[in-house]
Amino acid sequence: MATTAARPMSAEERKVIFASSLGTVFEWYDFYLYGSLAAIIAKQFFAGLDPTSAFIFALFAFAAGFIVRPFGALFFGRLGDMIGRKYTFLVTILLMGLSTFIVGLLPNYASIGVIAPVILIVLRMLQGLALGGEYGGAATYVAEHAPQGKRGAYTSWIQTTATLGLFLSLIVILIVRNVVGEEAFAAWGWRIPFLVSIALLAVSVWIRLSMNESPAFQKMKSEGKTSKAPLKESFGEWKNLKIVLLALFGLVAGQAVVWYTGQFYALFFLQSVLKVDASTANILIAIALLIGTPFFVIFGTLSDKVGRKPIILAGLLLAVFTYFPLFKALTQAANPALAAAQVANQVVVTANPAECSFGGNPVAREIDFRSSCDIAKRFLAANAVSYENVAGTGQAVVKIGSKEIAAPTGVVVNSKFDETSAAAIAAFKKEVGDTLKADGYPSKADPAQINKPLVVGILAILVIYVTMVYGPIAAALVEMFPTRIRYTSMSLPYHIGNGWFGGMLPTISFAMVASNGNMYYGLWYPIVIAAVTFVIGLLFVRETKDVDIYASD
Repeated sequence: MATTAARPMSAEERKVIFASSLGTVFEWYDFYLYGSLAAIIAKQFFAGLDPTSAFIFALFAFAAGFIVRPFGALFFGRLGDMIGRKYTFLVTILLMGLSTFIVGLLPNYASIGVIAPVILIVLRMLQGLALGGEYGGAATYVAEHAPQGKRGAYTSWIQTTATLGLFLSLIVILIVRNVVGEEAFAAWGWRIPFLVSIALLAVSVWIRLSMNESPAFQKMKSEGKTSKAPLKESFGEWKNLKIVLLALFGLVAGQAVVWYTGQFYALFFLQSVLKVDASTANILIAIALLIGTPFFVIFGTLSDKVGRKPIILAGLLLAVFTYFPLFKALTQAANPALAAAQVANQVVVTANPAECSFGGNPVAREIDFRSSCDIAKRFLAANAVSYENVAGTGQAVVKIGSKEIAAPTGVVVNSKFDETSAAAIAAFKKEVGDTLKADGYPSKADPAQINKPLVVGILAILVIYVTMVYGPIAAALVEMFPTRIRYTSMSLPYHIGNGWFGGMLPTISFAMVASNGNMYYGLWYPIVIAAVTFVIGLLFVRETKDVDIYASD
């Protein structure tokens, strides 16, 4: 068994691994188009809600694809362990590609009403199912082709595919934006990146058809050792279930939140909080991805020498201790006027906590926020104004610098605010808006004031953290489980971790900020998850780099 793994890879095997990685890039491209266009998706498909709710709901629809990923992992993982890796690939790429193409054709809310977001969420869930079956197969497939002592290096190429897919989606969006113009892109041009995915689908299917089956699976099949019930073996036997749980809570959960903070939340933060225009934000992120991507292979290769665990845990620890200073530095670099205004004229909301609702509620309408506290905080959240909370007893008061502005209470009659309270709310919003402007709070980031090299540097550091936790993870997961149940066993913790802990991060963090008010408050979510994962991984997860992955038991 060891001699089979030790032989050098042939040119044909390298071609197959390249084909697998390239197909996975296209699949991630399809998946991340939605995330990159979340702000436009909110306006197109959730126009029946107020802007803050629409954006949160758009993020929930984005998260829906992540929520179903573990179910895709179970379904396609079982197929991959029973019938093989290759044919499972073909099904997942077809499901992903067709779902993405249909999004580009889907009528918006203005055309067909509430059925539009319903269909959109269904398509997102189909994408999630497909991706749930994709990654475990790709990582398993590449690892089972890799020679002994090279699994970290070879599987790290699969790890680059998510970032490259995001990079490709950003590049296509930027090109289309510049060709059709911003107004046309917001109206209809956003559909083009979804529609061109049909060409990527054709290429991906052709690539997948040229692939050969994994040698480890072929060997196991020829010996009659394939699992007849991979789900039962993986999760019905404590010896395997214990490893699944350790993989999830001791490696993947923390890896997931670091990944999505460094690549997705950073983009949302730039656009929605720091108000950097979309094109500039995408370019800055793309440059950072370009700088950071080689480190996937660097850390994957290094993990073959020093082990998977030390590198992953180091990345988690760095994230825990540096996220707050890095994001504060990002504010200073991307929108210095905002940073200066926050220091000179801090915004404070004094209100009775009993009158304050959860500001991150995605299904609430504007009239559902009737108390003076809700009206004040909802307006500030909708305008991405960071504020501090002070507990009070009476009517909510917004203090901007030295000026205090009392917030009104809304009175609803026939499903709308009555004339008196509507006028009072409008006057309050205008006064707060004028005061913010007078005190230096910018409506958007000034492109001339953005320290672009520093922004790229900070974003690149965040991406390098991603490469530390993500570069070695595929090899680590493959090595934790026997061949006969590997596809199923590794897929579930990976997709629960990345689909639930990671995929929900933009939504949860944005809702936390909307509810609490402090623009950095959402960072507590990834920091706490990464810290817990670090402790569990340090104490209970064993090093795997030297295990024999050709063992079927």
